[in-house]
Amino acid sequence: MRHANRQKIELAVGIAILAVSSTCAWGQASYPPPNDLPNPYRTVTGWAQLPDGRKWGSTSGVAIGPDGNIWTYDRCGGNSCADSNLAPILEFEPSGKLLKNFGAGMFVLPHGIFADKDGNVWVTDGVGGLGTSDDAGKHGKGHQIFKFSPEGKVLMTLGKAGVPGNTPDTFNRPSAFVVAPNGDIFVADGHGSPPNSQVNARIVKFSKDGKFIKEWGKLGTAPGEFNGPHTLAFDSKGRLFVGDRSNNRIQIFTQDGKFIAEWKQFGRPSGIFIDRDDTIYVADSESTDQPGYGYNPRCMRGIRIGSAKDGKVTAFIPDPAPKGASSAAEGVAVDHQGNVYGAEVGPMDLKKYVKK
Repeated sequence: MRHANRQKIELAVGIAILAVSSTCAWGQASYPPPNDLPNPYRTVTGWAQLPDGRKWGSTSGVAIGPDGNIWTYDRCGGNSCADSNLAPILEFEPSGKLLKNFGAGMFVLPHGIFADKDGNVWVTDGVGGLGTSDDAGKHGKGHQIFKFSPEGKVLMTLGKAGVPGNTPDTFNRPSAFVVAPNGDIFVADGHGSPPNSQVNARIVKFSKDGKFIKEWGKLGTAPGEFNGPHTLAFDSKGRLFVGDRSNNRIQIFTQDGKFIAEWKQFGRPSGIFIDRDDTIYVADSESTDQPGYGYNPRCMRGIRIGSAKDGKVTAFIPDPAPKGASSAAEGVAVDHQGNVYGAEVGPMDLKKYVKK
């Protein structure tokens, strides 16, 4: 009997050790953001050329298509497309050659962008923020998500044009978008700029054909609550990484919304990209040590690079003007060759970072 009890105890201890080991491998605890890590990249500017002498406007999103081409948008030469006829959505070859652009007259403030495995491109219209103070639908557009074919044909629309809301078929400033391997759709709803003006603070899940499944989250700081959910990404295990920007953290969930972990070591996340090897790239475009909006003491702006498996940060591309009024990358993506792209709002540029 004693031998049997001892075996049960040893088995229980073994299971506990295995559980702890698994947690360590895929859920390292949070720690302060490092600022002094090596930067293995050099910056390339002016690589992507717009047509007919057109100048870059603000951009905060960039995505990589399955063919390796780069998708982004330009906010029509400024920080709003509300009264412009320019086509904001852009596809580039890695060389910088523009292949196509489309979407003219459809957006107020293009924001989140995602390229799915079939080459379709999804773009959110995060109306409001610095682009326009009007969230009441004066322009008859905004608060929507569009799915485009690679040629620019509209395949699906979520939300109601110019109608902010928090129902299953409305959004208020949808920030980001991602599609799971099985086709389920996830939306980060509730862009928090200008400060404290957001209505929504939630993640909304839909089926691949756009039918509402569930939502979770509310305004707050506890696990599973959000303040400005701004970016989404999946790791190889299917865990959903949410850039809970105004709470200075990444939150990790199952696809059913169960909270797994909170990480602060990557700074104040505006953009997240996770590659096939679970290397994670996080753009921090807002951290400041001054009280007020963006307050994140002892955290420098830039792109932090590490592991989505254990949460360790290993490299840092610093903001070249960390005390400046405008930041470097807000959106981030990495192409098939390992080149990093940073989409910039203030500097109005899409920078490329290549290995030194």
